[in-house]
Amino acid sequence: MELSIDFLKRLAVNVFDVVNPLLGTKAAAKKSKRGAGGDMTMEIDLIAENIIVDLLIKSNTNLLLISEELGERFIGEEEKALKNQYTLIVDPIDGSNNAVRGIPYCSVSIAYAVGKTVKDIRKAVILDLNTKDFYWAEKGKGAYLNDTRIHVSDLDITQKCFFEINLPMKNLMKNLQKLSPLIRKFFRVRIMGSSALTLCQIASGSMEAFINLRNSNRLVDVAAGLLILKEAGGKIFSLDGTEIIQELSISSKFPFLACNAKLESFLKEELVDKRNYYF
Repeated sequence: MELSIDFLKRLAVNVFDVVNPLLGTKAAAKKSKRGAGGDMTMEIDLIAENIIVDLLIKSNTNLLLISEELGERFIGEEEKALKNQYTLIVDPIDGSNNAVRGIPYCSVSIAYAVGKTVKDIRKAVILDLNTKDFYWAEKGKGAYLNDTRIHVSDLDITQKCFFEINLPMKNLMKNLQKLSPLIRKFFRVRIMGSSALTLCQIASGSMEAFINLRNSNRLVDVAAGLLILKEAGGKIFSLDGTEIIQELSISSKFPFLACNAKLESFLKEELVDKRNYYF
């Protein structure tokens, strides 16, 4: 049997119950090792991931777990997991640096797929680890904030658009200079620190776009948010303007552009057609 959306929510709530009291504490910030995703693992990351792994083992499911710290691991019987192609993509804490510093913008991100690519993601849950708000979606059934259906805003570039930008440190100043004409067209710029939650902000109409030009952006950061945004009527695409179809793997990393429907053509014209950035 496939995992239900209620089971995914239960995984997230169990993480919240343990992690929320640790936010902003010294215990949370204790460094451990470098995780499979490439970042330095902190104690709070390991605690969150272990909660998810333990619950999955107890559920007697057979799937491939792709998670920020441990990388890839089969839960249950590998042969059955390979046959059914069930895959769970998890970032136990997206926004770990915010979490350990007590900045209230971090989340647990869980995506469930039946297949081998991003297009096969069927269910998604993102839980705000500060407010306990649930963003969730099932493919073809819309996106929700708690019990309320959500949709992207209908603002265009002539209106007061909010966006987030995430740039690599390499060629930072050159990129900012080249992007300055674009940046001036937006009403406000935000740099929040949890890609998963930012995609949810766009999905719920609180922001309009997310420009992430970092090649190091990981699948686990955005897998759940990708489905939630699409189900809310939003758009997310590669820097060449094509659909994101990456393989479900801990090694999958990619930049992207995400926005409401009104800004898609504008961003493609400004960024895709002009290739207005460096790497």
